[in-house]
Amino acid sequence: MSDSSSAATAASSTPRRPARRLPSFGVQVLLALVLGVALGFVARAGDLTWLTATLDTVGSLFVQLLKLAVPPLVFTAVVASIAQLAHVDNAARLAGRTLLWFAISGLIAVSIGLGLGLLTNPGQGVTLDTGSAQAPEKSGSWTDFLTGIVPENPVAAFVEGNVLQIVFLGVVVGLAAMKLGERARPFLTLNTAALDITQKALWWVIRLAPIGTLGLIGHAVAEYGWDLLGPLATFTVDVYVGCAIVMFVVYPLLLSVFGRLNPRRFFAGAWPAIQLAFVSRSSVGTMPLTQRVAIERLGVPRDYASFAIPFGATSKMDGCAAVYPALAAIFVAQIFGVPLDVTDYVLIAFVSVVGSAATAGLTGAIVMLTLTLSTLGLPLAGAGLLLAIDPILDMMRTATNVAGQAAMTTLVAAREGILDRDVYDGPNASLDEEAPERELAAAR
Repeated sequence: MSDSSSAATAASSTPRRPARRLPSFGVQVLLALVLGVALGFVARAGDLTWLTATLDTVGSLFVQLLKLAVPPLVFTAVVASIAQLAHVDNAARLAGRTLLWFAISGLIAVSIGLGLGLLTNPGQGVTLDTGSAQAPEKSGSWTDFLTGIVPENPVAAFVEGNVLQIVFLGVVVGLAAMKLGERARPFLTLNTAALDITQKALWWVIRLAPIGTLGLIGHAVAEYGWDLLGPLATFTVDVYVGCAIVMFVVYPLLLSVFGRLNPRRFFAGAWPAIQLAFVSRSSVGTMPLTQRVAIERLGVPRDYASFAIPFGATSKMDGCAAVYPALAAIFVAQIFGVPLDVTDYVLIAFVSVVGSAATAGLTGAIVMLTLTLSTLGLPLAGAGLLLAIDPILDMMRTATNVAGQAAMTTLVAAREGILDRDVYDGPNASLDEEAPERELAAAR
């Protein structure tokens, strides 16, 4: 045997050291959250303005990158989801059941918000300067909501990032393409390619979530702290407790009772998307990850997930459009001394279930809150009292939104007998690797 052969044999027999792998995506986000809280406390305790500014810049850049992809992502996803219905058996039934369970869970969520508000009276005994309170720049009314759906200029809808109008355009284009059939095939192929490209680019942004988490959480702690939350402590706790009840009690009960599913398996599969929603405060920005965990970890068929997840990301808002406005309406009424009766509580529930699309998956729920306040005849300036702590509240609200979108999509798939239970009950697919090429091809 030659020397070179011996060397090759020796080299091949030498055990290779296993490549070091980074912690999983979820662990990275969790570690970044803890580090961000620590840095935020350091910046606040030491009055380190440079550190606060740095954390703000890091977090803001991450959110801007997410928002950058929102208009093309929403349009192409809605068009694709509408077109996918043509390939789904009993499409009308699936769409109807999806709407039904979105409404049922939303009604339960707003009821929990109302119950907590009536039990804790978050506005009683709170001393705030209501005279200096101003209505937010962006407000909502039923007239604005209805007339604002249809854009005057389709280009302006994309330039301004008006998600509600972009959803409307996507629905119209998707329905038209579905009616045209084969003649629209080239357009739908192009749309699918554009959606894949957008999701690929957004996935790169999502991989930066640990860095974004550090900045967002760190700045929130450094900027707000307990001093600002103190006067609104009851209201803040109510929002977090209400959302937690919806997320960890209502959804598991619905999944186990009506879907015959193990709730622990649901949270194990959906947790990365819930985590990202918490730190990014954007349901639409989280949508690619939500759709991916629904398909790869929860066993939802791709054709149905391609419709239900984008639809839910723009209309299923149990945190922003149910729990929060119910509590906020009671808080504002108590602050301004306006009594509410049973009719007002029914109106709050109606607005929450019907008007949830007004939030349109964007960061914050101010438009939804002002829509609720204007319907009840409460001062819009009341919303201004809550603006300062809105980022803190929006984290839990958005996490609840995304959990509800994934949970109700999974529930409908289970009840309709199309859920892959082997995937749901099996080991979770890794999110650190790209989706297999065969799955991308199947999407086309």
